[in-house]
Amino acid sequence: MNKTIPIFFAIDDSYAPFLSVALSSAIQNASPSRHYKAIILHQALREENKKRLGALATDFFDITFVPMGAGLESITDRMSNRLRCDYFTLTIYYRLFIPVMFPEYDKGIYIDSDVVLRGDLAELFDTEIGDNYIGACADLSVVDVPEIALYMENAVGVDRHEYINSGVLLMNLQKMREAEMDKHFLTLLETYHFDCIAPDQDYLNALCSGKIHYLSPVWDAMPNEETPPLADAKLIHYNLFSKPWCYDNVQYGEFFWQYAENSGYLAEIRTYKEGYSDEQKASDAKCLALLVRRGAEIAESEATFKKLFESGVKIRL
Repeated sequence: MNKTIPIFFAIDDSYAPFLSVALSSAIQNASPSRHYKAIILHQALREENKKRLGALATDFFDITFVPMGAGLESITDRMSNRLRCDYFTLTIYYRLFIPVMFPEYDKGIYIDSDVVLRGDLAELFDTEIGDNYIGACADLSVVDVPEIALYMENAVGVDRHEYINSGVLLMNLQKMREAEMDKHFLTLLETYHFDCIAPDQDYLNALCSGKIHYLSPVWDAMPNEETPPLADAKLIHYNLFSKPWCYDNVQYGEFFWQYAENSGYLAEIRTYKEGYSDEQKASDAKCLALLVRRGAEIAESEATFKKLFESGVKIRL
């Protein structure tokens, strides 16, 4: 039996063009002998974007759309819930509810939309992760930033070399359901309102610590000018502000434009890049500096995942 490979994405309208590139690359590198199903979790996605994204589907790669939002009213726009310290969207939390929303699947893949695939997702799906909750890659993009490394260890409570990036997850959906991860997450969120610099990612690191299978870095290669690019990268993740649709000379950027050619959104993406202003770039630099500063400050605060865990509060699943 050709088991369906469920691949979850989460977007709002603003990210539809970039998801199109991720989908285009995933389809071009997929095996026609397998069956894939991209499930797009979305917040108020326009019908036009659904139609254009859906047009990328093939006979072995389905694309479906599932609206989200209900039940997440407690997640509001405050600094601790913002992505990169500048952008609030509920979509970053959707991955935490995939296990309970899709009981028909025991295993699945979640991927952020700012990626391109150079390998076959069937290979990732077939990776054995045992009874761990997730398979993920260590976040190598910021591990050498002292303030962020301190945040990982003193606030989240995990070794800086074991802190994972949540943009690519091989999910043991059955085990996550059994642990009622969604309920535990909401309890912690509503009870303690942890200050975070990477909201969903920090929760996943704290909750799943000790039950993570570490994937090869080739499945979450992120631009980092301090290290050479991985020649054999199978998934490239344009994390944080390293977006080739905003900046020139982004590491691995040539692959994004290669797959954008057949995405159906190339003209819009080019227009977006041409219009990315000096003011926006200055704002990016300011937000990056704020993220680093907040990492150092939060690590010294009283209510952190680490401190509450050490005091006996149930943090880990």
